[in-house]
Amino acid sequence: MFRINYNYIKIIGLLAIVGGLFAFSNQRNSSRKVGEPTIKFLGENKLFITDATVSKLLIQNQETVTDQPKDIIDLNELEIALNSNPMIKEAEVFMSVNGELSVEIEQKRPIARVSTNASYYIDDRGSFMPLSSNYSARVPLVTGNIKKNELETVFQFAKAVDEDAFLKIHVIEIRQNADGSIDFKVRKNDFIVHLGTLKKLDKKINNFKAFYQKAMKDKILDSYSVVNLKFDKQVICTKK
Repeated sequence: MFRINYNYIKIIGLLAIVGGLFAFSNQRNSSRKVGEPTIKFLGENKLFITDATVSKLLIQNQETVTDQPKDIIDLNELEIALNSNPMIKEAEVFMSVNGELSVEIEQKRPIARVSTNASYYIDDRGSFMPLSSNYSARVPLVTGNIKKNELETVFQFAKAVDEDAFLKIHVIEIRQNADGSIDFKVRKNDFIVHLGTLKKLDKKINNFKAFYQKAMKDKILDSYSVVNLKFDKQVICTKK
């Protein structure tokens, strides 16, 4: 006589129920609508791009992601769109299981502002960064013979200024001459500092600090029109 194994039937039934629940849950989850994205700015630099601008970059199928089905959202595509923005240093996009979209943004940080026939920032990686209508950074102006695709010399000196507490307070303008040499100007005094090339830059900077502090103590800073640092062993000054 054929005997029915009820244990097998129970197992098959249980698997069918679990499979049905999984399919239902999966279908329900994939049809969820994406809510308003949560945007978080990392670091201290939060001034140049707004939440609204970031939201406009979150586009899928030529529409903003809000209220679109969760299963059509391509996180990689969204990250590429965000990272292509010249104000953004790095962006990451996350999606929770219930369709909550989160965005983390790190903005670029400008260290100098080019002011020639074109105006733009140089960021702390040496890259181009456009000006922002939301905020104007207080950084040294860069003037003279500047080309957008040849910023390395200016960037290296601007970086040295940014990383030095004394220079960061005092340097207000960096000028690149036609021969690639660098001049700069300081706050409150109208003399020009001839730096020359960036060779032995640390030594030249230390010479300038020593000169400045001594001349300020002697109250003779305003006596000079030119301060020449081109020779690393001495500072040569031209009086007015």
